[in-house]
Amino acid sequence: MTELDKQTPTVFVVDDDPAIRVAMQALMESVHLRHEIFSSADEFLEQYSDDRGGCLVLDIRMPGLGGLELQELLVQRHNTLPIIFITGHGDVPMAVEAMQKGAVDFIQKPFRDQDLLDRIHDALKADRERRVERQQRSEVVERVARLTNREHEVFDLVVTGKANKVIAYELGVSQRTVEIHRARVMEKMEARSLADLVKLHMRQS
Repeated sequence: MTELDKQTPTVFVVDDDPAIRVAMQALMESVHLRHEIFSSADEFLEQYSDDRGGCLVLDIRMPGLGGLELQELLVQRHNTLPIIFITGHGDVPMAVEAMQKGAVDFIQKPFRDQDLLDRIHDALKADRERRVERQQRSEVVERVARLTNREHEVFDLVVTGKANKVIAYELGVSQRTVEIHRARVMEKMEARSLADLVKLHMRQS
């Protein structure tokens, strides 16, 4: 699988009911959503890698490894793929438990196709935003790693709004030295203003 394939959002459907799988396949194709259909949680785990984006439409009750157990395994792997559970009427308490553990939504059978599609689009958007945020955080961490220890100290103090002369006093260096370090911090962090620098500092955590 190419890197482009991994980055293309995919709707992963896991359901042991053949009729549901056929209906899901037809629904995904009708709106041109990239999708992969699995008959069991084990089959999904064999073929899925954590770096793939999209969302997971998951039956809560299945023979063998059930939906809640699969969710737990993904949580243990620090996987943030949004999960939409498909539930029967009696499964609502289980679905609520699943949402408390991080699932984004659940939908009860029988459901309207549009209701499911709305939830899928919301989940895909959430996953896309989360991955962009993670990428941005990673880039900030890489920039911070370029800073020397002294530049890091200046960075941490500058974003609190302290003036150069105050920073110089606290670090026991000249104001000119602080100005030089501050300019280097701005350059290495690729910040155009103090506001940019504050945002970058917040994003690294």
